[in-house]
Amino acid sequence: MKKDEVAVIGGVNVDVTASMTATYIERDSIPGHVSMDCGGVARNIAHDLLVLGHEVRFVTLFGSDAFGDMCYGQCSRLGMDLSLSERLADVRNGLYLCVNDQHGDMVVAVADTDIIDRLTPQFLETRMKAINASAAVVADTNVSEASLAYLLDHCEVPLMVDAVSTAKAGRIVRALASSGRGMLDTLKLNRQEALVISCQESVERAVAWFHNAGVRQVFVTLGADGVYCSDGVSSLLLPALPVDVVNTTGAGDAFLAGVVHAQVHGEPMDAAARCGLRVARAVLESPGAYLRTSQIE
Repeated sequence: MKKDEVAVIGGVNVDVTASMTATYIERDSIPGHVSMDCGGVARNIAHDLLVLGHEVRFVTLFGSDAFGDMCYGQCSRLGMDLSLSERLADVRNGLYLCVNDQHGDMVVAVADTDIIDRLTPQFLETRMKAINASAAVVADTNVSEASLAYLLDHCEVPLMVDAVSTAKAGRIVRALASSGRGMLDTLKLNRQEALVISCQESVERAVAWFHNAGVRQVFVTLGADGVYCSDGVSSLLLPALPVDVVNTTGAGDAFLAGVVHAQVHGEPMDAAARCGLRVARAVLESPGAYLRTSQIE
């Protein structure tokens, strides 16, 4: 096992981002700019970890279309180990369409990620020895409930999960209920995901609910209000860092990358949360959904 090596499992998409330069008006055409780049929660986390100095095994599925070629080429050039990934014939790559307002905040997004349904427990089974040779494993909930349950039962190193969205976050809770171990090392959610999935009225109660569901450590990002984190013994609310927001896409992914980076190096929960906030700020202040430099203030 290499101390700095992390296995990242989940989706890779082409991100199409439309950013308004004028006030949003419903059912109207708004002036703005449209850009296209490689993204996906797991891919963004893998990218950020690479920039932070980690060796990254990326476990994903690429489509056979031009978008798949684009994503595979970029991930390969960045230096990700793609030996555990696969390119599927006659399957379209994941695609994510996001619309941001003139302040950089997301108005709506649509994720077409059906390809990741083929990342099955059987697919993972042939790769678990290599995955477990890493210092930590990170997965997103684009991965199916069955595959998340498989990871819960077969990961021999800390498993850290990004909830992704309210539509998909429930997968990890159901996976915990159906797995043999019923324990997850770390879960990262935003406020909306935490409250909706737990059906609780406060973040504190939601976090307690997740602990009872089998999560050892919970990080809930709160946007401008910072982050609330808990390991079931102690909890902490940290304020957000001052930031000049350019783009909010990828900030949550960056936060988890910072947490993973710190904890792989033996840092406690509070230091990991602070690292996550710094990495997220760097992404918020950049035009893309991932880190551009390893110099994190």
